[in-house]
Amino acid sequence: MSTSTVKLQDIYNQQGFLSALPVLSDIELREAKHAFSELEREFGEEYTQYSLHNVHLQYPWVSDLTKHPQILQVVKAILGPDVILLDSRFICKYPTLKPDGSSGENGLPYVAWHQDMRYWGIDGGPVLSVWLAFDDSLEENGALRVIPGSHCAGMLPHHQAIRPGNMLTVNQEIPEELVKADESVLCPLLAGQMSIHDGLLVHASDANTSQKRRCGFVIRYVPTCAYPTEDPDRPRKFHAAELACGTDQFNNFSN
Repeated sequence: MSTSTVKLQDIYNQQGFLSALPVLSDIELREAKHAFSELEREFGEEYTQYSLHNVHLQYPWVSDLTKHPQILQVVKAILGPDVILLDSRFICKYPTLKPDGSSGENGLPYVAWHQDMRYWGIDGGPVLSVWLAFDDSLEENGALRVIPGSHCAGMLPHHQAIRPGNMLTVNQEIPEELVKADESVLCPLLAGQMSIHDGLLVHASDANTSQKRRCGFVIRYVPTCAYPTEDPDRPRKFHAAELACGTDQFNNFSN
């Protein structure tokens, strides 16, 4: 195991995330953005904002991204050589106004403080989430914000979000009094870079108040030893799961 790999593991285990990791070349980025623009033209921005879910099963270029060598190199350094691709989704925050056409941040799409594991009925191994930036992801267009080390606290309670505009499917958030927001750090990315974070890391992202789109491709990975749980609070089916690399001697996600 190389020194750089051990260092990546140590930082990730301590902080719960890594950021600004290079992935796509200029040519790869240009091709991916062009392919995504075709989806925007076909489906419209209201749909592509959050509804392009598990389309790695449908489009070869998306499937290729989930197995990109630069991504899997880092994923394997954290999870080991045998990895399942659990799920994927495009998430876009478009420049927008409130529904009534007025300006202001209230009601604009944002992502509340949460932990990914709240929504994934997984045990036996960690969930690692990748955010692959198609656009520059900066503070003004709603970049990812994380609380370093918060993954060490385990699962926190979530309740219904009060503020309108939460993009999370079930509209939940961690109660404000449990979030150490003053310890949060921003994870800006240039287009073509990625961040990764642990499924228990507390994170969020603010509304896009700029005139620039913020689009990214989210990919979830687990080691093959992980398995779905029968948790009534987190009912999930993993119909899109497939082997990303290595071998699967467990077959916990065979459909």
